[in-house]
Amino acid sequence: MANAKVIQAKQEAVDVVTAKLRESATTVVADYRGLNVTQVTELRKQLREAGVEFQVLKNTLVRRATAAAELTELDEVLTGPTAIAFSADDAVAPAKIISEFAKKYDALKVKGGVVEGRVVGVDQIKALADLPSREGLLSMLLSVLQAPVRNFALAVKAVAEKEEESASA
Repeated sequence: MANAKVIQAKQEAVDVVTAKLRESATTVVADYRGLNVTQVTELRKQLREAGVEFQVLKNTLVRRATAAAELTELDEVLTGPTAIAFSADDAVAPAKIISEFAKKYDALKVKGGVVEGRVVGVDQIKALADLPSREGLLSMLLSVLQAPVRNFALAVKAVAEKEEESASA
């Protein structure tokens, strides 16, 4: 019979993963089979710098957490070695970093994930990875907002210069 402390520890682990699945803006599930220790360390470092938590978890534990979080569609990708990246803040970061890393190292395979509480497939994760970062999107928005003001200022300057030319002539 299983020890009560072991069962309690496993239940606490399931509760932690359930909370991460619910709170994360984006969760990416990947198969890391074939990466060596140096490559996994490099991937963890990149993810950590972006504020993304990366864990290798047992599939049975994750299945219990997906059931508790009502994300059971994710269970079909929970086969073989599974690593999961959780990001509560930046929805694009885990998808972007893991997809870029997978391009560099063929051994890393994206299996699927969860975006804003909805289970998505590999194609949606790759589409998310192709989006600019939050800072990139904000700078694009800022340049779009500045364009009318800039164009107005150029038009006023052109009118002023034209009037100066006509006044001096």
